[in-house]
This record gives sequence, structure tokens and C-alpha cells, in this order.
Amino acid sequence: MAEENREVVEEKTALKIKVRKPKQRACDERNEKGKLCAGHLKRWYDYPVEVEALVGKGAEIYRCEFCKIVFRPDPKQLPNSYTLRY
Repeated sequence: MAEENREVVEEKTALKIKVRKPKQRACDERNEKGKLCAGHLKRWYDYPVEVEALVGKGAEIYRCEFCKIVFRPDPKQLPNSYTLRY
């Protein structure tokens, strides 16, 4: 049931989700001509409900500034949330 729901949401949003490589800061997606996007990956705080259904509530996700591909954080890297708490 959850798999079917996830597939329906992915088709509706046409969203591509990738996992960041260690210390990756720029997008590594290539377009149909083979040109590298190289857009900066920015932390995405205010994502829509459709994206929240795919990645979970309050997830740390990043989005390319040009091609809008969503990246999950590297699972081996510590999260960047709450790193500057005093």
C-alpha cells in the first residue's frame, strides 16, 4: 500500500531524489546533451506536502538551484541540523 502511494506521488510531482556523495556541494546531474548542471545544493526547508510524503516530515534535504533535483544527505555524514547551538 505504501509503495503504491509513493509511486503515485512520484508520478504526480515528477521529482527525482538522489543521495549526496560525501562532502558534495554541487549538483552532478547531466542533461540530455551531457552537460553537467553544477548548481549549488541549497538546504530546502519549506518543501511542499507532496515532497514531505516522499522524504518524511522534518527531513534534512537539499535541492539544486538550477535543475531542482532533490538530494538526501549522505548517510555517513553527520547531519547539519543544530550544529550551531550554544
